[in-house]
Amino acid sequence: MSDHPIAARWRLVREEHRAALIPYLTAGYPTPPRAVEALRVVEAAGADFIEVGIPFSDPLADGVTIQRSTQAALEQGMTVARVLELVERAALSVPVILMTYLNPVLAYGVERFVADAHTAGASGLLLTDFPAGADPTIEQAVGASALALIPLIAPTTGPERLARAVAGARGFVYLISRLGTTGARDDVPADLATHVRRVQAVTALPVAVGFGIGTAAQARATARVADGVVVGSALVTALGTGGTAAAEHLVRALAVAVREERR
Repeated sequence: MSDHPIAARWRLVREEHRAALIPYLTAGYPTPPRAVEALRVVEAAGADFIEVGIPFSDPLADGVTIQRSTQAALEQGMTVARVLELVERAALSVPVILMTYLNPVLAYGVERFVADAHTAGASGLLLTDFPAGADPTIEQAVGASALALIPLIAPTTGPERLARAVAGARGFVYLISRLGTTGARDDVPADLATHVRRVQAVTALPVAVGFGIGTAAQARATARVADGVVVGSALVTALGTGGTAAAEHLVRALAVAVREERR
């Protein structure tokens, strides 16, 4: 993994003594052409990685904001194949993490998916409803590919389960800041640092935190304890209401927040 795009970006982030900014955008939202523009704008505004959500008809882990963006993208004909075309067309220089559910990947074909995703320019895969160890065959197929399969960890995960979940993981670990669905919240959980340290104790991989982070103040607070900060719903809202200009403004503010050198 030393030469993998994800590992290379984390080295840069650590050399700069800061946390990474990981924005999320729904592929095809608000329209496919504007989605390509949004990806490029977000990259230029300071993203270290970009999560690209593959629209799915039953997004159980997502809150209302991302559900609506997903539905809008589906209504405009977004499919897995079209998402990969969109990523390829965007031609981003920062690592792209595809975020989706297991069903679309199975329908597309796991081995075909990981091959086509890599060709399109993706570096990682995050399966929201796929617990570590749920299907060794799928894990082996992704593990043998150029995509890093990134584990998603809940704050309630016990010690034994946590150790199993991060064993053999690549890229980074995605820690959910709180239980429930995605969506903006008013504050960062008071016990977030404790949960981050628990994960860091069992893996050398960077730990990124997402779910409920949407302001520069929240990003700054999260960056003090975590290696990366994921922002989704707030960015999707900005894009949907204010276009790429609003999305750029938010990402620039978030980038400043996570780039403040840790004390």
